[in-house]
Amino acid sequence: MVTLMQDEKQEYIRKILHSHTVGIAGAGGLGSNAAVSLARSGVGHIIVVDFDVVEKSNLNRQYYFQEHIGKQKVTALQEIIKKIDPSITCTPIIQRLQPGSMTTYFKEADVIIEALDAARIKTQFIEEIQKEFPNTPLIAASGVAGYGQMNRITTRKLGNLYVCYDPQAKSSDDDVLMASKVSVMANWQADIAIEILLGATQ
Repeated sequence: MVTLMQDEKQEYIRKILHSHTVGIAGAGGLGSNAAVSLARSGVGHIIVVDFDVVEKSNLNRQYYFQEHIGKQKVTALQEIIKKIDPSITCTPIIQRLQPGSMTTYFKEADVIIEALDAARIKTQFIEEIQKEFPNTPLIAASGVAGYGQMNRITTRKLGNLYVCYDPQAKSSDDDVLMASKVSVMANWQADIAIEILLGATQ
């Protein structure tokens, strides 16, 4: 009886999530891991924007495999998500986000996840999204480098902007990028997106 109720609740949640669209800017460590978690949770449409290809050095923290080396990251993600659940639509957009036109690909998104690398581009993306889509929740991340002390990760909410961050983390130029912390941060972003889509965030 309990199992049946749990299954019914799971199916109800997946039905809600399947009707929504999440946009992800970046398909590296944060973006690829967040996309896979969202797909496994049942989000029906995932838009991923990135210009880069998979390299061997990415495999220590990004959700790709040996056979994806040399492929466009967004195309590889589309293949992975199709294997997880063919009913989910993954829209891969091979494009470098440029200042002044960063909002172009996210008009359909109910929630947007910022998963970019360069600090300057991250800032410009957040500013443009907030200006163009002030009512669309935007989930950003900061302080991904390093390992250990996961209890330092927290979320700051500023209007419709949610920032997941480790205030004591060094920059990625000064510390290592590890799958353990990158995945935690990516899943933290994905979990906030799910919470918003299910209407649990006040």
